[in-house]
Amino acid sequence: MSQRSSAPRAPAPAHSVFERWGRVNYRHRRLILVVALLVAGLGAVWGTTIFAKVQTAGGFDAPDSQSQHEAALATQAFGRDAGDVVVLYSSPALTTASPAFRSALTSTLAALPHSKAESYASYWSTGSRSFVSASGHQTYAVIELAGATDTARQDSYDAIKTRLGAPGLRSQVGGVVPTDETIGQQTTASITRAEGLSFPILLILLLVIFGGLAAACLPLAIGALGILGSFTALRLLTMLTGVSVFSLNITTILGLGLGIDYGLFLVTRFREELHHQGTVEDAVARTVATAGRTVLVSGVTVAIVLASLMLFPETILRSIGYGGVATVLVDMIAALTVLPALLAVLGPKVNSLRVRRSVQRPPAAEASGGWYRLAHSVMRRPVLYAVPIIVVLLGLGSPFLHVVWGGVDATALPASAAPRIVTDALNTDFPGNPTAPIEVIVQFPGAVTGSPGRTAGLASYTSRLDQVPGVSAAAVTGVHGDIARIDLSYRPGPYTPQARAIVAGVRAVAAPPGATASTGGQSAALADELSSLGQTLPWMALTLVLATFVLLFLAFGSLVLPLQAIVMNVLSLSAMYGVVTWIFQDGHLSGLLGFTPNGTISPVIPTLMFAIMFGLSMDYEVFLLSRIRERYDVTGDNTAAIASGLQRTGGVITSAALLLIIVIGTFSISGITFIKLLGVGMIVALILDATLVRMLLVPATLRLLGDASWWAPAPLRRFYARYGLREDDGSGPAAITEPEPEPART
Repeated sequence: MSQRSSAPRAPAPAHSVFERWGRVNYRHRRLILVVALLVAGLGAVWGTTIFAKVQTAGGFDAPDSQSQHEAALATQAFGRDAGDVVVLYSSPALTTASPAFRSALTSTLAALPHSKAESYASYWSTGSRSFVSASGHQTYAVIELAGATDTARQDSYDAIKTRLGAPGLRSQVGGVVPTDETIGQQTTASITRAEGLSFPILLILLLVIFGGLAAACLPLAIGALGILGSFTALRLLTMLTGVSVFSLNITTILGLGLGIDYGLFLVTRFREELHHQGTVEDAVARTVATAGRTVLVSGVTVAIVLASLMLFPETILRSIGYGGVATVLVDMIAALTVLPALLAVLGPKVNSLRVRRSVQRPPAAEASGGWYRLAHSVMRRPVLYAVPIIVVLLGLGSPFLHVVWGGVDATALPASAAPRIVTDALNTDFPGNPTAPIEVIVQFPGAVTGSPGRTAGLASYTSRLDQVPGVSAAAVTGVHGDIARIDLSYRPGPYTPQARAIVAGVRAVAAPPGATASTGGQSAALADELSSLGQTLPWMALTLVLATFVLLFLAFGSLVLPLQAIVMNVLSLSAMYGVVTWIFQDGHLSGLLGFTPNGTISPVIPTLMFAIMFGLSMDYEVFLLSRIRERYDVTGDNTAAIASGLQRTGGVITSAALLLIIVIGTFSISGITFIKLLGVGMIVALILDATLVRMLLVPATLRLLGDASWWAPAPLRRFYARYGLREDDGSGPAAITEPEPEPART
């Protein structure tokens, strides 16, 4: 057993800021609840209008990149060419050589109002055989919609989508706008389905955990308030910036999940304090002074981690960063104000409507119980536990070493969705990437036409591009003023590493003398996205490391614990990445999980998973270390503090993880592959983190470190004694009178 630490313990006031805040909540409990009801009403009435205000799917591209510059020049010179709507027409009996096929299609396109469909291209309007499938029984038309914004183009599509069917032909609609619409519809449907499924399951589990209906409803109330608050926060954000539709899924998961986590932690502590304190006010004050302080540290840590997403220029990451921070702050404020007020009103009635008789019994002694015995088992053989766990986590993470990055398109949809069917048909039945060429814009200082030298230079440049390995054809497809457009065909899929290698080869070709060249298209956009993420990730990592060190030092007064927490998080996240690569890239369990693997993973999703799970993992770390530090401040015995802390938090942490797994699991049944990937990855990380890492690996490493776990240089120890965010500031009456651990009962 560790010896009592000789490090000085700073004196502190008997009543901490957190305890005083708890008493303020008690005295103004009715006013707080009235305000909370008004805020909830605002969220229910106005906040839920967010579903009509979010941007459609997208936001994965890197702004200000070469591919985006190319797209802007192309639009300026030649108009939009994004394939807003792609309609696949087919007939089992007729071919495109049939007059009936031609008449049905051309008359349908000609009848579209120009105010909604600005232009269209088909086999008969262009004469290009690339519009005809190898069998001759399929062709497609590309329609450019009217409208300068996504919303305007969506309105144009809504006006014509029922008029795209051609008589006698089968028509299936894909393209950018229908794909975004389908993803948005499925995202909204998954939120509604997840909320409807998760709330009854969560209530049953909370009833089992707490043993009483009154206590079980409190975390759900905070979770519901968190969801409404997140919707309201996102609705406010739409007035300032664009908000991605995918942020609704993430903020709903965070709003409900963290709200329940914080509620579970506070309610559990309050029920303990009811047995130790003389009045309800004292119990509320002590709960806020201990568990409330932990919630604050956890909430600020998670908020800073999610704020690191704002460092990225990609719209989807910045949008989720904004929404995530707002959601965490709403949950944290609700847990530190509304929940103490509810506990103050209920008092001992928090144990009412119980379903088991043991609800009102005092909590088990800290020196007994299953978690206490597990902790001592781990600490008797820390190396025997730590080494195999680390090997298992690294082994699970090994598939991530061969990850292949890709993009997000219609293949993220179920195989039965029309945009997915159209995309699959274009990729397999039509030659030469008809809707995804690598595009090069060449800009001369003056008009291209009328200058033989520039015309020759453009022809020479096109010929050199045609020689780039992997390019199957290169052709000038447009000249307007001083801008020329060259389209490059290639055989690999647009999101494959081979396509990105072709882009690199194209960009390595020198532009014509005196001209500039910009390369764009889907493959180039993915290459630029990877470059953008790679440049920003080190800054994100630096932000997380600094935030972790500062906040955990202020919470626990140690420089060793932040480093230990980062290592633990990296191990669990590595295992998560490996498992999702093995499943979603390599295709294992695809039949069971209901998705079609395309051999790649979008790089944005692991970045998002890193931020969310790093924050949630730190959440559990703070919960565990808070109880360990609280006991260590009383006894100075590292081993006893670890066992006591695990006994008090083991059940809470595993219960919180189970509840969050239920929340995420209901989202994971989404038909959108990358949302399913996000959900499965988070579930894997939660299971590993709440079991192997927090319950076994953390106690083992703390035992191996001994009292060095709490080490900090003398100046920083004095700083912590003066400014640290301590549980109840150490020497308060509650800490002084708390008894030493009792001997284990037989």
